Amino acid sequence: MIENWDPTGPGVLRLPSGRLVRGRGLRHPLPPGPEPTFGVYLLGRAPAELPWQSQWVRWPDFWLPRDSADFRTVLLRAWERAADERVEIACGGGKGRTGTALACLAIVDGVPAGQAVAFVREHYARGAVETPWQRRYVARFAPVAV
Repeated sequence: MIENWDPTGPGVLRLPSGRLVRGRGLRHPLPPGPEPTFGVYLLGRAPAELPWQSQWVRWPDFWLPRDSADFRTVLLRAWERAADERVEIACGGGKGRTGTALACLAIVDGVPAGQAVAFVREHYARGAVETPWQRRYVARFAPVAV
């Protein structure tokens, strides 16, 4: 069994199911403590190679994922793995793209779409989900069958 995130650690979001997911900005140093076992990186360019398993979602800064179907697939994989692994979701600053993905993950976990942005802003970061189109994307995000 893999030790999960410390629920009080920086950027750790507890979903209603109890799953813990860490959001972070890649422009900041890696937080102290254990490394992720799986990471989802929301970037305009492929990230550098990492020592843990990861997937890249092409997602330019301040915009939306280039391929929504690919994003859904990766997000569902992250949700499944968060049941018993240390999953992190990250972009450059850790607010817009990361917040949007965390809000969509919260929807997968059962948070109503109309409440997902508020949930992430309350439990992850006040400035999460930065742009109007990111908020709209979350509001229209349909849960993936789990």
